[in-house]
Amino acid sequence: MDFKHTNYQIENEYPKLVRDKIPEIIKEKGGIDIQQRTLTSDAEFLGYLLQKMIEESVELKNSDVHNNLEEELADIFEIIDSILALRGKTEKDVRTIQKEKRKKRGGFKKRILMLAKAK
Repeated sequence: MDFKHTNYQIENEYPKLVRDKIPEIIKEKGGIDIQQRTLTSDAEFLGYLLQKMIEESVELKNSDVHNNLEEELADIFEIIDSILALRGKTEKDVRTIQKEKRKKRGGFKKRILMLAKAK
């Protein structure tokens, strides 16, 4: 599977968190050693994971243009998995809360769009 760089502005903001093999892929393709460091602080790592979630959300929003919905969802799942591992949580923990919220507040099946703030 070929992965395409979409080149949105948010993708070009540095410093940014990248997947583990990106530095070696860049070196293999372009012969460039990129400047990098390893994040040792959990708080800093979480901050960059959350920033990466924003980046991937922009890409997901535009996935119809690039025909890469599954790829962008996979990136978001990777971030979620990393946050869960960092915080010592599991997917089951989150799914339980998701089910509780759906029961109390509903999901998005009815596609309701609220047109103004409640007064």
